This record gives sequence, C-alpha cells and structure tokens, in this order.
Amino acid sequence: MDAYDEEPAARSGPDGPAGARRAGGPGTPGEDSGPEATGGGAAPEPTPRAGLAALSPRYRLVAGGALAVVAAVAAVHLGMVFLSLAPANTVSKRHAKAVEGWVYPEFEQNWKLFAPNPLQQNVAVQVRAQVRGGDGEVRTTGWTDLSAEDGAAIDGNLLPSHTQQNELRRAWDFLGTTHGTDNRPVGVRGALSEQYVRRIVVLRLRRDEGLDRAGTIERVQVRSRTVNVPPPEWSREKVSTNPAYRVLPWWTVTGDETEAGAR
Repeated sequence: MDAYDEEPAARSGPDGPAGARRAGGPGTPGEDSGPEATGGGAAPEPTPRAGLAALSPRYRLVAGGALAVVAAVAAVHLGMVFLSLAPANTVSKRHAKAVEGWVYPEFEQNWKLFAPNPLQQNVAVQVRAQVRGGDGEVRTTGWTDLSAEDGAAIDGNLLPSHTQQNELRRAWDFLGTTHGTDNRPVGVRGALSEQYVRRIVVLRLRRDEGLDRAGTIERVQVRSRTVNVPPPEWSREKVSTNPAYRVLPWWTVTGDETEAGAR
C-alpha cells in the first residue's frame, strides 16, 4: 500500500493525522499549563496592611510609645479629678497639694461627687398676711407652711413638677444670698429677690388659702423655720433640734399683685 494512503476513518489531531500534535500545544512536555490543566486556583494576592501593621517596626515602636503616654496622662488626669471631687480620704489628704496643683484652675468643678456634704437641716418657708375685709377691718392670718404643702404634693407623686420641687426653695436661697444679717437687701438683686418671693407667696395665698375671697391682701410677712436633722441612734454626735426662725419684715403688696395675683 502506498505510504500516502490513510484510513478514511482515521482520526485527525488538531493539526493533522492522529498522533500529530502542534508544537508547543497543550500536553507538550515542558509547556506552561493553565489553571485548568493543573486543577488549582490562582495564588491569592497578599492583603495590604493597614494601621500600625503597615508601619515599619521602628515607627511601630514610636507609635506604640505615644499611645502609652497618652493613656497614662488620661489615667492620671481622671484620677486627679476623681480625688478632687470625692469625699476626703487618706489618699486625697496625703496628696492634696499635688491634686490641687493639677486640677486648679483649669479643671475646677463646681459640684461634688457622691454629695459628701448633704443638707443636714430642714428649712421650711412660712408666710402670713394682713387682709382687709369688706367691712374695712384688717385681720392677720396665721402662719401657712408653704414648704409643707410642697412636700405633701411631692410625697407619693412619681412625676412631681419642677415648680413643686424647686420654685420656693430656689427663691428663698436667692433671697438669702442677696440679704445681709439684718434682713436688708444688698443691691439691686436684693430688691429683685424680695419682689420674686413676695409674688410667689401672694400667689400661693390666693390660690391655696383663697384669701382673695376673704378680702384684699395688703401686707405679707415671710419667715423660715430651720431644724437640724437629728443624728442616727448609733452616732455619738449631739445636735440641737430646737427650731430657729428667721423673720423678715412686713412687705406691702403692690396693686398689680393685689388685683391680679402674681404674674
């Protein structure tokens, strides 16, 4: 048979008869096989570093040292402020100068932590009035304890109003800081505090006591009744529980307060 004759059914390769392969084609020894040929995935690229890990060891050490210094300063600052606000203790007494030198004046606080000096007195504001009746006769009422009325309104009330809790108390504190020991006002703020307290008590008398129906309120007098809170039974402290009074002079009620109440 001629060498050029081939079987009609002979399979042909990609480039020719069976068994013939294109040089450098797939399967050729030494060729670079693709991922499909090897059956493995592509090698993942390295994830870029971020934060401190991206720095060199030298700069990483510097950054770590800076963070440590900031954390130490913050801890010292919080400790100093805490000691300046906390009740007096062994540590704060021993290092009082250092604490004051750190806190004052830049970090001074005007409030105390844990209320180290709670109020130890019960202060009640009371008022009485001179009322002119329809027959022209002037009568003086008894003392009305306005603080007791506020306390009764707050007791058992889950949501007491700001007025019930603070209006009368803050007004009396304002008056006390703007008056001398002789109960005379000091400056313009003293006169303003008198007007503020007078308007509050007149409004309360007209509303709670109904004195506007009994006549015209001409003058009012305000006093405070202060009693020390008795110490607990286990305490050896001795305090007087006798009430102390601070009585202010009579105030004349102005026309707008008399006719329309405190506005």
